[in-house]
Amino acid sequence: MDTQTQQDARQPAFAIPRWEFITICAALMALNALAIDIMLPGLQEIGSTLGVANENHRQYVISAYFGGLAAALIFFGPLSDRFGRRKPLLVGLVIYICAAAGAVFAPSFEMLLLLRFIQGIGAASTRVIAVSMVRDRFGGRAMAEVMSLIFMVFMVIPVVAPSIGQLVMIFANWHMIFMVMAVIATAIALWTFIRMPETQHPEDRRQIDLGSIAQGFGIVLSNRLSLGYTLASTSVFAALFGFINSAPQVYIGIYQLGYWFPVLFAAIAGMMAVSSFLNSRLVMRLGMRRLSHGALIGFTIVSTIWFVLSLFGPVPLPLFVLLFALAMFQFGWIGSNFNAIAMEPLGHIAGTAASIQGFIQTLGGGLIGAGIGQAFDGTVTPLAAGFCGVGLMGLVFVLIAERGKLFTAPNAQQTVSADLSH
Repeated sequence: MDTQTQQDARQPAFAIPRWEFITICAALMALNALAIDIMLPGLQEIGSTLGVANENHRQYVISAYFGGLAAALIFFGPLSDRFGRRKPLLVGLVIYICAAAGAVFAPSFEMLLLLRFIQGIGAASTRVIAVSMVRDRFGGRAMAEVMSLIFMVFMVIPVVAPSIGQLVMIFANWHMIFMVMAVIATAIALWTFIRMPETQHPEDRRQIDLGSIAQGFGIVLSNRLSLGYTLASTSVFAALFGFINSAPQVYIGIYQLGYWFPVLFAAIAGMMAVSSFLNSRLVMRLGMRRLSHGALIGFTIVSTIWFVLSLFGPVPLPLFVLLFALAMFQFGWIGSNFNAIAMEPLGHIAGTAASIQGFIQTLGGGLIGAGIGQAFDGTVTPLAAGFCGVGLMGLVFVLIAERGKLFTAPNAQQTVSADLSH
């Protein structure tokens, strides 16, 4: 029996087609992007309405969400390994929806931040369990291909969400942004409840006790390949978080784009979607390492050029867009491949693995990204420096994970799905 046949034998019978499975997983993960990107056009009005004078403090609306997300990620993985994927996922979606609806009536900035923190807690279920469900069904390059398609759909949200937020701001106030968010999340939750089957293999159920949890954490944190790529992903995602925190100040404050801000934001996100689609077409032929290692080097080189140019004075908008687009295009070849490589050895504890990896990526990336955002000084230099720094940091972690070698194909033991080794 060949590898693919053995993998198929372990897969439960799925009642939905592959395209729908991928679309639901993408929609679940996209709720995270929705909770962030739809807010961006309203940050200035939120600050003005709720008496937040310091522009950098308005970024806390984003940071509070990341805080809740990071705090809960560590729990949803073990829960999904014990109770299956569906139940914890649906509970998280209910929390997300209730927090978004509650934010409509937030009377103060402090209450809004609390509700955003709670919303992040609910969103953690989608971040962890969507990746776990993909790993339940796919491994190796096949997982990288599916994750690329998910990221492609996922990136539709940054394309349309700021425009939706801007449209809401034209006809209503910022409170209605949260109502739109709650309605969209409700639709996705109902679709998931009706159509998504349980994906966890029954033999992979794990008890929830300190011993089993500690064992699962030990397996994840002691795997050099998985931990190295998780830390590399954390570094690169920090650049994205840093840009999200600074986006309104860069596009509206520096470049005075006004209502054109969502258009340019969408164009960059569209580049990332195209990149993810190309990765899904190329990864089966070229492999995860060739694509992602080359992209990480390219990302770092472009970011370094951008940083050096910013030291000599203001970067013109066309040059900024060109360099930033080149960096983010390569981001699309990094994220899905790094996640797939990090998850490959850990299929039998996919929930716990996705939980720990997501926790590290979100907490570490969020903290570094918040630092990049708070360093904003009216120029793009702090942002460019942040991109350059995290690119170099990610490259170091990849070299550690791969014992100093780049672009090399995995050996036979790495290629075999972790499902089989289990």
